[in-house]
Amino acid sequence: MSILINKDTKVIVQGITGRDGAFHTSKMKAYGTNIVGGISPGKAGQQVEGTPVFNTVEDAVKATGANASVIFVPAPFAGDAILEASYAGIDLVVCITEHVPVQDMIRVMPVLEKNGTKLVGANCPGLITPGECLIGILPGMIFKPGNVGLISRSGTLTYEVVNMLTENDLGQTTCVGIGGDSVSGLYFIDLLEMYENDPKTDAVVVIGEIGGDAEEQAAKFIKEKMTKPVVAFIAGQSAPPGKRMGHAGAIISSGAGTAEEKIKAFNAAGVPVAKEPSEIPGLIKEKLGL
Repeated sequence: MSILINKDTKVIVQGITGRDGAFHTSKMKAYGTNIVGGISPGKAGQQVEGTPVFNTVEDAVKATGANASVIFVPAPFAGDAILEASYAGIDLVVCITEHVPVQDMIRVMPVLEKNGTKLVGANCPGLITPGECLIGILPGMIFKPGNVGLISRSGTLTYEVVNMLTENDLGQTTCVGIGGDSVSGLYFIDLLEMYENDPKTDAVVVIGEIGGDAEEQAAKFIKEKMTKPVVAFIAGQSAPPGKRMGHAGAIISSGAGTAEEKIKAFNAAGVPVAKEPSEIPGLIKEKLGL
């Protein structure tokens, strides 16, 4: 099985006629993702990579039965694109766009909760269920079907760790890049709960980074609720004190959100934390008795 997406997921691309939207539509389709439509106001009737274009998400949903959307809309308009998808009844929205204003995301989040819309991102690489469905900009060739789930705040570390897992014959159920913005959609606890309830996921890798307290909250959830083994890595372990690293979510304020605190929390929950990403496959095999 998997979480969030599978071979039956029907995907539309918001911003399909733009450079990035068109490019990644071709990549997602080549992987086997069921792309059923694209959105570009005023361009209905056109086709991109053999995919029909609609003026609105509502039109696309009515015509195709789409239940997921991926957003390649410029940052000033991404918030409204998320809302449009939510109001049209889309179940899962994946926002790839970077630099979406925090105020826009604050405005969006209550609406998504009210409508029951799940959001991955913004500022994320997307997610993949290997061999079935890829939504976003992930390099599909490094993923392999298997029994390990993965959640990551870092895009490039996702690719590095997954490649190591695959090379060590540790395939994945679903891998989710949650992004590093300070206001985001689905986060560690939401996804950990999904993996805990997924019968095909036997272990989970959590890739966190400095800033915020999401990892500490995840550690508490793991200790109290998880029965499946979890392995972690925290990016920024060598970050100089007071140094801002990466995206907004990686800012350490008033001494909170340090790598040391996060590692301590995970260790207290019985979660081994790799000192280097290369240690993760070995830790997973140890947990699974392989």
